[in-house]
Amino acid sequence: MSGELLINNTPTETRVALVENGVLQEIHVERASRRGLVGNIYRGKVVRVLPGMQAAFVDVGLEKAAFIHARDIVAAGSKSEQSEKQESITSLLHQGQSVVVQIEKDPISTKGARLTTQLSIPSRYLVYMPFSSHVGVSQRIEDEGERTRLRDLVEKCMVQEGMDKHGGFILRTAAEGIGEEELILDIRFLRRLWQSLDESLKTTKAPKILYEDLPLALRVLRDLVRPDIEKIRIDSKETLQKASEFTAQFTPEIASKLEHYPGERPIFDLYSVEDEIQKALERKVQLKSGGYIIIDQTEAMTTIDVNTGAFVGHRNLEETIFKTNLESATTIARQLRLRNLGGIIIIDFIDMEAEEHRRQVLRTLEKNLDRDHAKTNVTGVSELGLVAMTRKRTRESLGQLLSETCRYCQGRGNLKSPETICYEIFREILREARAYDTDTYLVLASQEVVDRLVDEESGSVADLELFIEKTIKFQVEPMYTQEQFDVILM
Repeated sequence: MSGELLINNTPTETRVALVENGVLQEIHVERASRRGLVGNIYRGKVVRVLPGMQAAFVDVGLEKAAFIHARDIVAAGSKSEQSEKQESITSLLHQGQSVVVQIEKDPISTKGARLTTQLSIPSRYLVYMPFSSHVGVSQRIEDEGERTRLRDLVEKCMVQEGMDKHGGFILRTAAEGIGEEELILDIRFLRRLWQSLDESLKTTKAPKILYEDLPLALRVLRDLVRPDIEKIRIDSKETLQKASEFTAQFTPEIASKLEHYPGERPIFDLYSVEDEIQKALERKVQLKSGGYIIIDQTEAMTTIDVNTGAFVGHRNLEETIFKTNLESATTIARQLRLRNLGGIIIIDFIDMEAEEHRRQVLRTLEKNLDRDHAKTNVTGVSELGLVAMTRKRTRESLGQLLSETCRYCQGRGNLKSPETICYEIFREILREARAYDTDTYLVLASQEVVDRLVDEESGSVADLELFIEKTIKFQVEPMYTQEQFDVILM
């Protein structure tokens, strides 16, 4: 599988598209006015402790106070991520206390950022954890022999560099196949960075940022570039220069893949990326077979419904359902990456009678999720025929980032029909007629509602005028939404 990274940079935002075999798989957006905060380290101040929730709110200088749970706090002097018994939040933190924290999840919707005191600083091949003694290997490196080699090698390098008693490391997926020299360079870089951070900790007062993660254009060079990425195209000379300096220092093996895109045609038009972004904001995703899936994101979870649609198959119903579910499993895995959907995800595949068909659909879903950089966990098919899964959520989804709640329907996704509004107007006029004495009522409403009142509902209006013995007039108010209306006494 061949891939390309397309980096589109403007003064207001940076966008990165990951394309595999000519198909858009991921889109990342970072705006200058609202940069992602995951990975940033702050000295914060505890503003409120909540014993009932075993959590606390911490002021780190953001618009909303951030949130930290007791299980995400490393007790002072502890080198273990998890103690045998979880301590109470009141014994770990108190109001007014200064604490060094790292953002684990960006603020999403009404929720503040999620924090941890288990600090971690990434480099190209390693993640350094100053308050841990653990040495781990990315789960994506599946070969057991390579996992053992890397673990032994990093422990050896830690001893050589005097870091064996000063924290722990996790080997990233990019470390597969590397040698001792690369690891030592990474360890030295992380050691210098931590020493600088440690010095600033002694003088900084809360709330204050201590460490900020790389901007998106450089972060993807560190995190997303895999051996199958053949080209990294950048449409900004200034960003290309920064990327060249970064790769020369930290990732020289990918420096030859960088290339400037000078074309007059926008870089995102190369693979219809703009069109794919628009499609990723819609509920309905059309399948090539004629079937479709419906994706609904709520605050609690994301639900995905699979339908055969116009696909009627060629043999029998079971075969039609099986083919639709197989195609949708591949599409769903791509849409999760493309839309950056996280948290709990419930998939309602079309009911299948054959156990082997259910296994194959589940295997197809898991196989396509293997390339997802976010951690996923898929359960089996439940008694109700649903597949429940989780996908780690650290940043806002594409829809949350690019969209806002509709001011007309307030997020419901639908509006009251003109017919319903007409009947509400009739009830309001009756209410007014009982309370006030006037000769004429003027109804202000949207064009759609007034059109219905003077056409389909004209008979009902005449009956109402006869009943209340008053005249009813209508006026279109262009600024009104379909659900808005006013009844004015004249």
